[in-house]
Amino acid sequence: MIQTKLIPRTAEAVEPPMLIKTLLAQSTKYEPQREIIYRDLFRMNYVEFNRRVRQLANVLTDLGVKPGDTVAVLDWDSHRYLECFFGVTSYGVVLHTINVRLSSAQILYTMNHAQDKIVLIHEDFLPILSAIKDQLTTVEKFVLISDKVYTDPIAVGDLPTGFSGEYEALLGNASDQYDFPDFDENTWATTFYTTGTTGNPKGVYFSHRQLFMHTMGLATYVCGYQAVPFSSVTDVYMPITPMFHVHAWGFPFLATMLSTKQVYPGRYEPELLLKLLLKEGVTLSHCVPTILNMLVNSPVANQVDLTRWKVIIGGSALTKGLAKGALELGIQVYQGYGMSETAPIMALSQLNDLERNLPVDEKVDYLTRAGRIAPFIEMHLMDDEGNFVPHDGHSLGEIVARGPWLTQGYYEDPECGAALWKGGWLHTGDVASITPDNWVLIADRTKDVIKTGGEWISSLDIEDLLSQVDGVAEAAVVGLPDERWGERPHALIVQKPGAELTAEGIKSGMQAKVQLGELNKWYVPDRILFVPEIPKTSVGKIDKKRIRSEMKDLILQ
Repeated sequence: MIQTKLIPRTAEAVEPPMLIKTLLAQSTKYEPQREIIYRDLFRMNYVEFNRRVRQLANVLTDLGVKPGDTVAVLDWDSHRYLECFFGVTSYGVVLHTINVRLSSAQILYTMNHAQDKIVLIHEDFLPILSAIKDQLTTVEKFVLISDKVYTDPIAVGDLPTGFSGEYEALLGNASDQYDFPDFDENTWATTFYTTGTTGNPKGVYFSHRQLFMHTMGLATYVCGYQAVPFSSVTDVYMPITPMFHVHAWGFPFLATMLSTKQVYPGRYEPELLLKLLLKEGVTLSHCVPTILNMLVNSPVANQVDLTRWKVIIGGSALTKGLAKGALELGIQVYQGYGMSETAPIMALSQLNDLERNLPVDEKVDYLTRAGRIAPFIEMHLMDDEGNFVPHDGHSLGEIVARGPWLTQGYYEDPECGAALWKGGWLHTGDVASITPDNWVLIADRTKDVIKTGGEWISSLDIEDLLSQVDGVAEAAVVGLPDERWGERPHALIVQKPGAELTAEGIKSGMQAKVQLGELNKWYVPDRILFVPEIPKTSVGKIDKKRIRSEMKDLILQ
């Protein structure tokens, strides 16, 4: 650390901390009349939203929650979840966003490990609670969330045993006067758990300062540099990513700060998503490729106007086949890159003035890259010896990063935290190259690179090739052991409705490219299996661990 000269401070001077409540305070300054909508059940403006956030803080106080405690939420994407993003954290309490797609045993582990004190739970998830309630070690009270209050309040009926009240009723009886306090901006704000290939889920955590800075970085990139053109005046935001997954990629914080019109769809139902998209004029969403793939291949997609819709894809790679299919429908698609540990945005497919005017086929090459490095993020490539690799667009290395919003470790897991930050850089586990103009080109996850015939090949590259075969809706590729070559690629393919593909036909097409010198021979899969669906993880990523296991069993039969 170099010797510097610090600015003098007047004793009475105040420098407000970077807190989530500061983001909330902006929402009523300029466009308080804009709306936040939940399904076709509830709508409110930002004045009402701020009132409900204050009521939630008073509810927590009445339930005995104190700053530093942890409040857990199990809900669909809703206005209530958005209220918790602000009302729980601004109260100085840690918000635990529970991944409802984990197994009951994993959810139990995360709740006990995070030391949840109060649990807000939608009635749809009560069966999960019933299976684990007697094994919870720190939870003191439960609050019921029910959508029936919007249609037939009487139908809510008696509360389940041990519940302190129903969310809307508790808010309705709470005072709407509350002054959120100032506290250290490094105060713990949120936690959630990320699953790996082995062991228990790991607790990721973020401070108020980190989430404030992530919001500023996101605003700089999408509102300033127009990586994904976003305007609070003309855009309407609707997440199609679970809010338990990395804060819905941080967009709810940004949209609320800008008092953007927001739409929350609750449980994902294709017909309702489309209805909300059209009725409320949604222009910006984000989702995993699976959701977009379902829409692009839906018979309804060609019957509606989707030309105003911008969609950011994350979680898994956006293939050229899917990108072209979306663009043909008028959907503007973009790739994002990040991970749970990075809050998550580290790159978006930001096109500069020259790239923006390219023909569609050339533009797709850029839109399906991981993206350009985000503002305020420092990213490098590192080899196995810890040396930096040149950003020449060809040399490969593991992506390592630093930035103002990257998690500092894993909760009560110093060993994994030290491995994450080995050498003072956050290690992503992704192998990539970086171009001189800051484009990130993901080659693969370190564990998914296929080592065959003395060469390293990318499972993502093969998936991209297969996605462009006419009739292929989705593809997944894994490497499996091979006595002669070390490993060989094997593929799962989901066909589009009405398609009649064969494994031999697909291989023949790839072999023809090999003969023409357009494709490396090692990229042709040994086996192609057709399946009705590809296994996914709890957050919608292709589950390659499960695929490897199941395909290995098939080969051994």
